[in-house]
Amino acid sequence: MDNSNCCPKQRTMVQAKTWVLTKHFDGFPKNSNFELRLEQLPEPKDGEVLLEAVFLSVDPYMRPFSRVRMKEGDIMIGTQVAKVIQSNNAAFPVGSHVVGRCGWRTHTVCDGTGLTPIMPDWPQDVPLTLALGAVGMPGLTALYGIEEVLGLQAGETLLVNAAAGAVGSVVGQLAKLKGCKVVGSAGSDAKVAFLKELGFDEAFNYKSVGSLEEALKKASPQGYDCYFENVSGPFSSVALPQMKDFGRIAVCGAISLYNDTMPQTGPYPHLTMIFKQLKMEGFMQSRWEHKHPESLKRLMAWVKEGKLICREHVTEGFENMPAAFMGMLQGENIGKAIVKV
Repeated sequence: MDNSNCCPKQRTMVQAKTWVLTKHFDGFPKNSNFELRLEQLPEPKDGEVLLEAVFLSVDPYMRPFSRVRMKEGDIMIGTQVAKVIQSNNAAFPVGSHVVGRCGWRTHTVCDGTGLTPIMPDWPQDVPLTLALGAVGMPGLTALYGIEEVLGLQAGETLLVNAAAGAVGSVVGQLAKLKGCKVVGSAGSDAKVAFLKELGFDEAFNYKSVGSLEEALKKASPQGYDCYFENVSGPFSSVALPQMKDFGRIAVCGAISLYNDTMPQTGPYPHLTMIFKQLKMEGFMQSRWEHKHPESLKRLMAWVKEGKLICREHVTEGFENMPAAFMGMLQGENIGKAIVKV
């Protein structure tokens, strides 16, 4: 007897490649901290979608956040632009693209929670990678740091470090749009040249200047109204005394500290902050999530008008995720670091 017609049709199981954190980082990340694994995915149930990663982001926050948000054996955290290849959820039709916090994986089955559809009127001539950069989390971080935290005003002078990175490069351009003087610090002559292309008023290579203090004084002898902090450590210790009275500091990152095995110590800024009556505030872009749709439209408008120039550092191949991550932490990228699957 032939039972073939009685049996449900077997579907092809999708296999996801994933990068797992085998051991928490101790100092700078190593290849041995990561392991490439395969995972069999179930069929999407009602309300669920199957996503295929197209571009993945590597960002500095992954280094400190991995310690507090991950257990050893977890898939590395991170955001990706993914294509919907199977859907049982009308909100996410097959063929559409989303931004999702799916981690370092090629395929994901999920119920749509935490997925953000790419804006419906995304222009054909704007690469989707920008949804992980200037028209995504880094762009939002720059915008909110400038507007919500610093309250940057026309005519003020802004200092931004790690200025050629995904966030810093947007910070400088948005500050110029607001009519400010912008001073940027970066770690190579090529990056300094890029900052000049973007319209920074002053830019210098902090690794090659004889004295960071002198470089900051030369770039703005009157001091700084605002400081967008991405680095911390010794840079911050030198920069804070250069602030004007009532200066404001937005603390976005502290990349000089992320790979320390022993905490760095002082000098401590409290007396400078008291004497100059400085205001310093740490922030994350998620605080203003209710503003994201409108903010992303503003960022996209600046891109389309040619007022926001976006440089990307693209690494090919999902198997190169760890190398791209470590390269980004070492400053190999100009602009946003992206991995193309």
